[in-house]
Amino acid sequence: MIKNFINKKNIFILLIAIAGIICGILTGFFLALTHDLPQISSLENFRPSAVTRIYSSDKVLIAELFAEKRDPVPLKAIPEYLKKAIIATEDRNFYDHSGVDLKGIARAIIKDIWAGKFVEGASTITQQLAKTLFLNPKKNLVRKLKEAFLAFHLERRYTKDEILELYLNQVYFGSGAYGVESAARIFFNKSVKNLTLAECSLVSAMPKAPSRYSPLVNKNLAIKRRNIVLKQMLQTGIINETEYNNALNETLNLSKKNKNSLKAPYFVEYIKNFLKNIIGSSRLYKEGFTIYTTLSYELQKTAEDAIAKGLSDLESRMKQQGIINPDPQSAFVCLDIQSGGILAMIGGKDFYKSPYNRATVARRQPGSAFKPIVYAHAIEKGFTQNMMILDAPVAFKGRKKGKTWKPENFSKNYQGEITLRKALALSKNIPAVRLIEMLGPSSVVQFAYKLGIESILSPNLSLALGTSEVTLLELTSAYTVFPNRGKSIKPYGVMEVVDHNGRIVWRAKPKKRLVMSRTGAAIMTDMLMAVIKEGTGKKANIIKRSVAGKTGTTDKCKDALFIGFSPSIATGVWVGRDKFVTLGKRETGARAALPIWMEFMEKALSDKPFQYFDIPDDMVQVYIDPVTGLPVNAKSPNAVTALFKKGTEPGEYYSP
Repeated sequence: MIKNFINKKNIFILLIAIAGIICGILTGFFLALTHDLPQISSLENFRPSAVTRIYSSDKVLIAELFAEKRDPVPLKAIPEYLKKAIIATEDRNFYDHSGVDLKGIARAIIKDIWAGKFVEGASTITQQLAKTLFLNPKKNLVRKLKEAFLAFHLERRYTKDEILELYLNQVYFGSGAYGVESAARIFFNKSVKNLTLAECSLVSAMPKAPSRYSPLVNKNLAIKRRNIVLKQMLQTGIINETEYNNALNETLNLSKKNKNSLKAPYFVEYIKNFLKNIIGSSRLYKEGFTIYTTLSYELQKTAEDAIAKGLSDLESRMKQQGIINPDPQSAFVCLDIQSGGILAMIGGKDFYKSPYNRATVARRQPGSAFKPIVYAHAIEKGFTQNMMILDAPVAFKGRKKGKTWKPENFSKNYQGEITLRKALALSKNIPAVRLIEMLGPSSVVQFAYKLGIESILSPNLSLALGTSEVTLLELTSAYTVFPNRGKSIKPYGVMEVVDHNGRIVWRAKPKKRLVMSRTGAAIMTDMLMAVIKEGTGKKANIIKRSVAGKTGTTDKCKDALFIGFSPSIATGVWVGRDKFVTLGKRETGARAALPIWMEFMEKALSDKPFQYFDIPDDMVQVYIDPVTGLPVNAKSPNAVTALFKKGTEPGEYYSP
């Protein structure tokens, strides 16, 4: 009897030990399974990756940025047809199970065993949500167990409607669409709330195999899949026979893929690079910011039309000259003088062929468009615009021993002594070189940097002829100092960044500096008005507004520029070829770039109030002879009005 008791005791101990081992194994397995699972509570603060939208100053949506094209919407904004279609196709027992469909799992296991691999997942909507939010997509038994465990916890913490809303805003529908709102906009170019029954059934058909069934990838296959969903909706009583037949016969109006639908692409890329440094690339593409920019979409379109026309005309002339494969390029910048905001930007003829931004990145020689910087420095040093300077052949000692540099006028003719005003208006090279020699090249370089030039400039005499390369944006920005009373404002494109709660995350603080006297700026503006009234920019006289500017042409007409302004906007145009070869004979700034500038400015200013350039109180306007610089009667044949600071006007002694 004692022996039987000992045997029973040993057996009991053995059973307890076995049970303990089994419990230990199960506990260990459970801990191994769940130790790296995310906390469901993290969903309390969960916000799906959303779309960042970029707007122009005239409230036009110009771009959307996203890692995943997703627009979260509340469940009440989603049509009943779509909600019921998703449930019918993905999880018919959604409102009855507690996260896992046991019957479905059993059925799937049998099919998987029979096939010898994973062929059916049997995942409920809750499991699919758990996988999407927390797990990787790789199919294996451990992941399926983790998925089920997370699904149970999701069901305990959230209502069915909350789970469904999360799912509908998270699931991938193909063609870059995450969530039902994004799918509706990408497939049908409309909000999800406006989808028809046929469209709802097509969207709900996508999660099964989004890359395969997307209507933008395979329209016929998508329609077949949609029809299956409609049949399921009919069989489950969601729709009746009439609704079913009407939906089957409804024409499928899909969004058209149009790469040219991008608006102001060069500008968008420019501000994207800026924003990545300000708020970070990850946040920019995921947090659903609203970006307000300085761009005027109306002016942007006007600029694009002007560029297209100007380049078309130029290309025709180049072909007539026998230039093979002409392919001219252009860049364009328009700035708001008062704020420094970028109103329009074009970096090339075709963004899709070449996204290289020739307005902000490309450095090219500005030619004579650099001369106003030299003249402005001279004015600041006390020179007057009627001061005489010699326009005659000259030779300068070269850097190499025994070598000389002999600059020439573009026209190859010389006029002897002429005024600074006339020398600039006619874009004479020799007077500009003589002027920079008087001022000192290094002094001019430092002044250029003050005006906003950021590129490295070489302090030599040829700088006066624009031999140092600059970007169109910085050169145009330097010109804004003249109509802006001597103030420099660093150009910018983003005004404000707002988060999804409407809070301002970042706001522009324009960098303003006084870099030139108000009187000096007014005199330079007056001299640049002479370029249009009396000089190389005469074509622009058709613009019956206050405008000023300067042509620029480089050696062998490789670059053609016109930079000019009104009292409110400054616009820079560059035309050239990426290969640094000629545009053709006589394709100067006045011929290749000025027509584009004129076309834009005339339209841009047509509906604006008439404005005048600033004339400070301590200045006087005097009629002078543009050749001699001497005061003349207003009725004199060649008389022009010129601005002077009081006390420096002709007729009174003044020595610079």
